[in-house]
Amino acid sequence: MEKWALCPKFEAAMAILGKRWTGLIVEVLLNGAARFSEIAQAIPSVSDRMLAERLRELEAEGIVIRRVFPEIPVRIVYELSDKGKDLAPVLAAVHQWADRWIIPPAPEPSVSAEGR
Repeated sequence: MEKWALCPKFEAAMAILGKRWTGLIVEVLLNGAARFSEIAQAIPSVSDRMLAERLRELEAEGIVIRRVFPEIPVRIVYELSDKGKDLAPVLAAVHQWADRWIIPPAPEPSVSAEGR
């Protein structure tokens, strides 16, 4: 059997995209530019600290552009760069795969005030 190795570019891409929340952030921004609070609202299970960290990482990778508008109060908007927008077909393929193979988790039962 012949030995093979992973492509270093593929490995680096998976290191970026494989981080928790990254795909969801890119998915939100594929719908257009958004403020921090809008992204946080779209992904309610991510903490503000983690969202800020992931946005900084994506900005450092050139996937996200952070625009600061010198208004009062200052307005900051995040949007995908061309590099980030190029992830659209990748996420579309993940959507197709998920539709075929992933069973959504059952919703957690709601607890009524009487049941406490």
